[in-house]
Amino acid sequence: MEPASGGGPLAALVTASAAQLLADIARASRDDWPDARGVAAQAEALRDRATPLADLTAQAYEHALGAEGGDYELGRAYADAAEPPLRIAETAADVVELAAVVAEYGDPVRRADAVAAGLVAAGCASAAAELVAVNLTVSAGDVRVRRANLLAEEAARTAETARAARE
Repeated sequence: MEPASGGGPLAALVTASAAQLLADIARASRDDWPDARGVAAQAEALRDRATPLADLTAQAYEHALGAEGGDYELGRAYADAAEPPLRIAETAADVVELAAVVAEYGDPVRRADAVAAGLVAAGCASAAAELVAVNLTVSAGDVRVRRANLLAEEAARTAETARAARE
């Protein structure tokens, strides 16, 4: 199967990779961190949540591009295409939150890797927010655009806070 291309699939797959890195770091930290196994499981759940969004976002956008009909039908198709990127932004923001926890409590040797995962996931949240906005251009005030932007902004703040907390 050929992987989906485009910004949405990229953001989903990179978010999944960041989550996998956090799972690996948490598992490597289990000797000194009592919550490491649970955090690794959370990271794997986030990876599993992000991965299918790659195909889902590509399919929704392809459907929007091929939509026919009047303004309502076209608008509905593009509005539907905004949903998967919104879910990517939500998932990426959750990965950033977990990255901050892993950076604080995980193996100090791998702290920079956890911070990097958070920074990358924050970028994915921002990219996904842009895709939501593009798909809803006629509705810039749409609640989904505002939510995606807020998620991206909060993810960026969280990632920067984790990065700034160097010892």
